[in-house]
Amino acid sequence: MRTAKRIENLPPYLFAEIDRKKEAKQAQGVDVISLGIGDPDMPTPNRIVEAMIEATKKPKNHQYPAYAGSKPYREACAEWMKRRFSVELDPATEVLALIGSKEGIAHLFPAFVDPGEYTLVPGVGYPVYHTGGVLVGGLTHWMPMTEENDFLADFESTPADVLAKTKMMFISYPNNPSSAIAPVEYFDRAIAFCKEHDILLVHDNAYSELGFDGYRASALLERPGARDVAIELFSCSKAYNMTGWRAAFACGNAQAIKALSTVKSNIDSGIFTAVQEAAIEAMLGPQDDVHEMSAVYQRRRDVVMDALSSIGLSARVPKGTIYVWARIPEGYTSAEYAGLVLDKAGVIVAPGSSYGPDGEGYIRISLATPDDRLVEALERIKTSL
Repeated sequence: MRTAKRIENLPPYLFAEIDRKKEAKQAQGVDVISLGIGDPDMPTPNRIVEAMIEATKKPKNHQYPAYAGSKPYREACAEWMKRRFSVELDPATEVLALIGSKEGIAHLFPAFVDPGEYTLVPGVGYPVYHTGGVLVGGLTHWMPMTEENDFLADFESTPADVLAKTKMMFISYPNNPSSAIAPVEYFDRAIAFCKEHDILLVHDNAYSELGFDGYRASALLERPGARDVAIELFSCSKAYNMTGWRAAFACGNAQAIKALSTVKSNIDSGIFTAVQEAAIEAMLGPQDDVHEMSAVYQRRRDVVMDALSSIGLSARVPKGTIYVWARIPEGYTSAEYAGLVLDKAGVIVAPGSSYGPDGEGYIRISLATPDDRLVEALERIKTSL
């Protein structure tokens, strides 16, 4: 049996590797605490679960869903954008349902990138920004993204020969994994840059609803001219503790939405309609649970920040996401340090190098762990290292 060469060029998927290492340690009898994966430990709010229960009882929801998402779902997404960001969208042409934003990101590549063409990818970012290109024979240009430039991806340094063959550019703020945030002026520069070079700009805004110390994330589509060149991706996963439900949406430029919809309609059959009804409740129902979750993550962030110096790490104080991006001690690679933490403390952290070349020298600590286990993990690292 001969597999496609493209999968030979794929690195092991980070979170699958984390699961594998966790299972191997547990098989040895180790009580492993994972601070590696951003999967909320809190349950989906009951109001959403109840909406799902009622939706599953409807026979009409047992059939194939609409490819682009049901009309009520797309209207709810548009209404959420209006309420949250004052952005007006046409649900019929500017909104598309996604089976989680990861799927939407991956399917953008066959919609826009031909073999040998470039995607501009943040020097630290969600791994699918890179692997999606590998799967279609595309090329990645890593945009420098360092602590010195506040982890703002430097698209303006892209060489002219790369720009001539670039079709798409990803940014994501609040950023996974660095938890960096971007000023609106940065969005304006990105929009102008992509207009000048005829590039689709994709803003992955999966962490828009989780902010600390009064911070509220902006939408790229709020900015003038964004709709001319950009789409934006939002997800129910982190905002509403719905990672397993796979409910998200893309919105923005109608031509880009149509292209993505064309790929999806040939590959998948859409989101289970009952899940869409539950997601409507998530977005348009009371938002108190979102604010309560942010408060929990802020408290955990403070616990981690208070402990970092005592275990030889340092980090900027995050204003959003559910991660702390910590610089490791000199003398280790990110993978070596993550391996040491697992071997000595039985704690999983994600090596920064797995998120791109500028992640070397860092680890990502997830806050999606119950308070007592988070405190125990930090104490284990402190005492064993």
